[in-house]
Amino acid sequence: MTSGDEKYWYNLTTGAVERGFESPAIDRAGPFDSAEEAAKAPEILAARSRAWAEEDERENE
Repeated sequence: MTSGDEKYWYNLTTGAVERGFESPAIDRAGPFDSAEEAAKAPEILAARSRAWAEEDERENE
């Protein structure tokens, strides 16, 4: 397993893709295996959020 400093992160404040722990944890989303994947973080996070909301809705029915 690789450490987080070898992974890519999406900076939620600046929108920049970073390699390793450049920014404080509160500003980072990830880790991602590639810079390309990290660049898509907003879309990935939105899709996961929708999936979790749908799952919660199904569980509450």
